[in-house]
Amino acid sequence: MKLIDMKIFFSLLVLLISMQSIIAQKLPCNNPVYRQFDFWIGEWEAFAPNGNKAGDSKISLILDSCIILEEWISASVQQGLRYAGKSFNTWNASLKQWQQTWVDNTGNTTAFINGKFESNKIIFNTDPFPFSKDTIAVRRLSFFNLGVDKVRQMGEISKDKGNSWITEYDLEYRRKKG
Repeated sequence: MKLIDMKIFFSLLVLLISMQSIIAQKLPCNNPVYRQFDFWIGEWEAFAPNGNKAGDSKISLILDSCIILEEWISASVQQGLRYAGKSFNTWNASLKQWQQTWVDNTGNTTAFINGKFESNKIIFNTDPFPFSKDTIAVRRLSFFNLGVDKVRQMGEISKDKGNSWITEYDLEYRRKKG
C-alpha cells in the first residue's frame, strides 16, 4: 500500500472512531439516571413467599437502552389461561420520574407513574382509580435490589387514600444460572 493510501486509510479510521464516540455521547439514554433500574435486567425465576414458583421473567434493554422490557409468563394455568404480560419501563426526563406501563393477555393495562429511585429501590404508584362502586383505590409497585442475583417485587393496593396497604403479591426474583 502506498504511503498516501495509508495516510488516507488511517485518517478515515480515526474519523470513523471519533464519529462513533460523538454519536454514543449524544444518545439521550446515556444519562446515568436511565441506568438506575438496570439491576432488574436478566432472566429470572420468580417465587412466592411460600416457595412456590410464580413464573419466569425476562428483562432486557431495548430501543437504544431507553426502555427496560419485561416479558412475564406465569408458572401455572388458572381457569384455562397461562397468565402473561409485558411491561415497558423508562425514565421520563421531562417529568423526572420512572414510569411503567403493564399490559397482559387478559386485556388489562396498568400505568404506574411517579416512580422514584432511592435507597436501592424503585417505587411506582398509579393514579387513583375506581375499584368498586364506592371505592377509589391506588396501587403501589416496589422493586428492591437485593444483590446481583435477587430482586424483590411487591404489589400493593390501598383503598383508603394510601393510609394503609394490602399486599397483592410479593415475589422474589432469582437470577437464572447459565
